[in-house]
Amino acid sequence: MPSIETTMGRRLETPGVQGWTRTARPGDPNKYFIVSADCHANEPKDWVKSRIAPEYRDRLPRLKVVDGQAYIITEGNRPWKIKADTTDWGPEDVERNKTGRTVDERLADQDRDGVDVEVVFGNKGIHAFGTKDPGFSMAMCRAWNDWAHDEFGAHQDRILAMAQIPTMDVEAAVAEVDRAANLGFRGVTIPAKPEYGPTGMDQRNYNQPEFEPLWSALEDADLPLTIHVSTGRDPRAASGPGGAVINYAVHCCAASQEPVANLVASGVLERHPNLRFATIEAGIGWVSWLLEAMDEAFYKHRMWVAPELKEPPSYYYRRQCFASFGEDTSGLALGVSHDLIDSYLWANDYPHHEGTWPHSAEAVERTMGGLTDEQRAKVLGLNAARLWKIDVPSRYQVAGAS
Repeated sequence: MPSIETTMGRRLETPGVQGWTRTARPGDPNKYFIVSADCHANEPKDWVKSRIAPEYRDRLPRLKVVDGQAYIITEGNRPWKIKADTTDWGPEDVERNKTGRTVDERLADQDRDGVDVEVVFGNKGIHAFGTKDPGFSMAMCRAWNDWAHDEFGAHQDRILAMAQIPTMDVEAAVAEVDRAANLGFRGVTIPAKPEYGPTGMDQRNYNQPEFEPLWSALEDADLPLTIHVSTGRDPRAASGPGGAVINYAVHCCAASQEPVANLVASGVLERHPNLRFATIEAGIGWVSWLLEAMDEAFYKHRMWVAPELKEPPSYYYRRQCFASFGEDTSGLALGVSHDLIDSYLWANDYPHHEGTWPHSAEAVERTMGGLTDEQRAKVLGLNAARLWKIDVPSRYQVAGAS
């Protein structure tokens, strides 16, 4: 296992900013406009109990101790073991685990990292997608949306929370989209699959016509659609040696390819040209490959392809889709060579351990040296501003980047 010192040293590595017109460094008067497209709430323990019907309370995620080991019990997952021994944690690991509990704390922490606006997803709240009961899932999502509106609604100049919309009951999902829009949310998030669990031929998916009312509602409300990793199924599909790495890389991140293919290849984006869509925390290195694979099938399997799209799948992705990442040097290089930079969104994943907070400037310097000033400006904030319609102060504008 890497030592605390090794991990910390890697976070602080930087080649510097020689030749850069602007930087990501906090306090730099010539800093880029920076939007973190993926951050997480740190909800209080009782965020849901006071906001949900009594009949659901005994089914809520809860803590259980078995033989001295603590587990989080959630309805759709295997028990989540809580690591109690933190002797191998550094001070910043402990800080990440505890921070972000109030708006003031979040604002101070993001100022420390140079972030101007953060897009916030549930942490405890994301468990609302982990059930096959549509009523229970909607009750938890409505409770989270109420909590997030109360907590962040007055701070949308800095914090944009994404309303959670479960999709097992399409009519109820449309109603919650309308409610979220009326509450003032600036975007929504849905699970990677409509029904929680493994993928199968007999399961519903987003390429099917029954979801048309949902796409129309989102387009009419002008609410961007996001899909966060680990929301369609339990990502811990592998056990044994290497399980943590296997699960993160394959069963967590790679699973985001399926909803992209569903929305693009089925014609959803062609029929709804104003629907904006982003995958969150799944990285970007896979995007160019997926687009090439879909385009190849579009041309070479034309005798089987339906519907007959007017343009190849990659066209619709470039027109309407985005993907967030943290540190992905290979993905950025492919983004340049495959003309995908306009689709990429940087994020510090605050306050999660796999994120770059509070050393995001160093991470940006390690990974974005191969980009032009205009490309960095887009990836660090201007693409996100276009997706979520965020006002960018004039001092942050870069010629040619919008």
